[in-house]
Amino acid sequence: MAPTELLRLASLSLLLALVVQPHEAYGSTRGSFLSNDGSAAVSGICATSVTIHGYKCQEHEVKTKDGYILSMQRIPERRFEGNGNAGTKKQPILIQHGVLVDGMTWLLNSPLQNLPMILADNGFDVWIANTRGTRFCRKHVSLDSAQPEFWNWSWDELVSFDLPAVFDFVFNQTQQKIHYIGHSLGTLIGLASFSEGHQADTLKSAAFLSPIAYLSHMNTALGMVAAKAFVGEITTWFGVAEFNPKGQKASAFLKRLCNYPGVDCYDLLTAITGKNCCLNFSTVDLFIKNEPQSTATKNMVHLAQTVRDGVIAKYNYGRPDYNRMHYGEAKPPVYNISAIPRNLPIFISYGGQDALSDVKDVLLLLDSLKFHDEDKLMVQFIKDYAHADFIMGTNAKDIVYNQVLRFFKNQQ
Repeated sequence: MAPTELLRLASLSLLLALVVQPHEAYGSTRGSFLSNDGSAAVSGICATSVTIHGYKCQEHEVKTKDGYILSMQRIPERRFEGNGNAGTKKQPILIQHGVLVDGMTWLLNSPLQNLPMILADNGFDVWIANTRGTRFCRKHVSLDSAQPEFWNWSWDELVSFDLPAVFDFVFNQTQQKIHYIGHSLGTLIGLASFSEGHQADTLKSAAFLSPIAYLSHMNTALGMVAAKAFVGEITTWFGVAEFNPKGQKASAFLKRLCNYPGVDCYDLLTAITGKNCCLNFSTVDLFIKNEPQSTATKNMVHLAQTVRDGVIAKYNYGRPDYNRMHYGEAKPPVYNISAIPRNLPIFISYGGQDALSDVKDVLLLLDSLKFHDEDKLMVQFIKDYAHADFIMGTNAKDIVYNQVLRFFKNQQ
């Protein structure tokens, strides 16, 4: 393969990094699902990963305004909670995963170490979101996931449709404003959505773990190659609108990338995410059984544009006339992060070893929030943490999650 073509393909490498590799961590013997094509799934996330630990769990479906049907899970109470607290109103929390995984990614650790169950045990009403295209979100009111039209979206649509839909659903179910937690891509779509005022009436506060709003300072060799690579119409290489990491064409891409000089696929986790301090790798088999998930190739292109251009902007259609057709201007509009309401309580936690959410990029994000009310912005810096530690770190409860709990309880 010619070096130029490989450089172009490498622009996708960081997208696999955002969540695919970071979750090879703590072990479990829980069951697994089947393929990404939506066929013959054994059971839902509740049955496979929640109720087996003694928690009540509900499966819900949410329809977006553009017709996608999303799966959500609800953990409404503590483990083994008796009827004495029945009817007690609990504060709802919505948790949003990153790219190429689904809500299962929050549940790979033990109940004492994974965030949703920790939140439930501390008296919160926990809702786990899943984005379109993932294993249990492959339904649409009129489209089939085998049709290219089903995959005609990027993270713009997650901002404009998915997140508002799940917020509205949780609010209608609970009649309370909602705390939000995002990791990786979940931070990007949260920041972008809140900057446009989509959840103004339903959002109570937000916690962003390992935020990736800006990506231009990634300090990995793969990241630098991706940032410099030309981002074209990648569907012409893969020939499909769906980017399925388990598919033959995506696998071929990874094999070619691994053959490129200087790319060490034996330690790809560290090479991409930074040196995670606190992972237990016995959960690798569980992760491989359940992840990664499909996304739209257009979404991958949009993320690569975010790296290349160094701004948080809407999808670039590549030609001024195409952009004018969609936006009325030659360049895609920029998401104005500083437009997030200054009195919104925000918690940001980032790590000194994170190669994706680089310290310099987080400082750019904080600069966008420099006029935020000082008493409404809480920032945590963890010197030894990298990207995966925030989700899978064996000590994340003590270092990160207890701070998140304290932050949310202060907003009660």
